[in-house]
Amino acid sequence: DLESHLQRCQQLSVTILTDHQDLSNTELKTILNSTAPQQYRIRAKLRTYKPQKLYQSVKLHCSKCNSLREVPDGDDFDFILQGSAITAPNPELHNTSWYDSVMWTTQDQKQRKIAIHFVKHDEMLQQPEDTLLMIEGGTLKEVWKLTKRFKCVIPVRSTEDDLELLDLSAPFLLQGNIKYYGCKQCSTPKPIKSLSSIAAEQRPSWEPAEIAQVLGIELLQYIFIMKFTLVDGTGALNAYLFDY
Repeated sequence: DLESHLQRCQQLSVTILTDHQDLSNTELKTILNSTAPQQYRIRAKLRTYKPQKLYQSVKLHCSKCNSLREVPDGDDFDFILQGSAITAPNPELHNTSWYDSVMWTTQDQKQRKIAIHFVKHDEMLQQPEDTLLMIEGGTLKEVWKLTKRFKCVIPVRSTEDDLELLDLSAPFLLQGNIKYYGCKQCSTPKPIKSLSSIAAEQRPSWEPAEIAQVLGIELLQYIFIMKFTLVDGTGALNAYLFDY
């Protein structure tokens, strides 16, 4: 576990952090006064590291605008789903040439209307493990139930003319237990009917990157990022770990 490993590193008086045995040790002061890129071997202590909690190291990164974003928690998503459920599904948008729709009213006090649209291929429904569906009015619990059975789930809401994606603070696609997000800055969401082009393919694979592209979404990637502060008595150097 990385966290306990880092704590052990802090307790050691000296830690060798790089492995260039052919290089002699260079003081941090010299490195700080040098121009990059260079290759050095150092002996230093790990003074601090951020973030303190390992799960906080995972961020969402946009390769287009290079922005970093915190991964939203389930409460944020649930709040957006509840907000979208206020608008009842538009029956005029049900059962098109490329998806079949099912609608029902929940038995609880709220009597929510839920619509699920199953995307067809060659005018037929695919096996659940190959199916993409869109849901309107569902709760977080209901969405997760669907992801266990079907390949892809896209939360949507009705407009007068078409189904549309929710606010991009929410995941635009769920596949298994993975939530896929789009960059708010770089995305230009297109109408949901753009998905019909993938449904018309010979073998729709419903790959997240392809879905994002046809929907005008700039896909965010999960990345791992940490910052280490190293000291050796001559200076302090910040080192960053950044990886997909």
